[in-house]
Amino acid sequence: MPASDRDTDLLLLEEAARAAGRVALTFTGPSARRWDKPDNLGPVTEADMAVNAVLEAQLTGARPDYGWLSEESTDSAARLTRDRVFIVDPIDGTRSFIEGADTWAHSIAIAERGEVVAAAVYLPVKGKLYSAAAGRGAYLNARPIRASRRDSLDGATMLAAKPNYDARHWPGGVPKVVRHYRPSLAYRLALVAEGRFDAMITLRDSWEWDIAAGELILREAGALTSDRRGGALRFNNPHPQVGGVVAAGPGLHRVILQGLGAG
Repeated sequence: MPASDRDTDLLLLEEAARAAGRVALTFTGPSARRWDKPDNLGPVTEADMAVNAVLEAQLTGARPDYGWLSEESTDSAARLTRDRVFIVDPIDGTRSFIEGADTWAHSIAIAERGEVVAAAVYLPVKGKLYSAAAGRGAYLNARPIRASRRDSLDGATMLAAKPNYDARHWPGGVPKVVRHYRPSLAYRLALVAEGRFDAMITLRDSWEWDIAAGELILREAGALTSDRRGGALRFNNPHPQVGGVVAAGPGLHRVILQGLGAG
């Protein structure tokens, strides 16, 4: 994709993210109609579905030749035939939304032949728009951001859910990090890109729509990303999951993988 196309696509994502925020904020999380997805896949609300409809109409209307992968749409193998595909989580952190908190996000990305090339993560309640296009750097509300350059694991600030610290994951012992957590996986990735935290990990298989946008924002902010074994993250897979995520600056990323027995 030419660089000018990436810039144009990024503008499209930023506009769509703001439109999604306007729709989501017409709902009140605690009172929004909600139900549970089959197979214990978590809750969904009428706000998720309304945002999904707006994003699909706006994005595929502007780029009808792009594929579509969203948490709240029925998946289709047709996306596998497209060079470029939208990867969308209409509301990442639905439980946070239901609780009336402010840490849920819209996560929107474009992947080209398996690699994310444009991305936006928007937290409408906080007014925070993270964005990136390949080769163009990462930004928060149009201000450049950079990931932490820390390369020591002891004392590092890490975003991760409690099960990731289970001793079985750390052959040499659980690291003495400063533990933090945010419900939205997309927001966790963006916070590391911003440099507010040193690293994030999730050792469970991760849905592409949760991580695609944040993955590019991290890389453009100077961080490294991989799956839990150190492999490259690729997107628009037939089954849209990857084998966990490890994200940090280059030195710390290497140390984390070594601690997990994957370095």
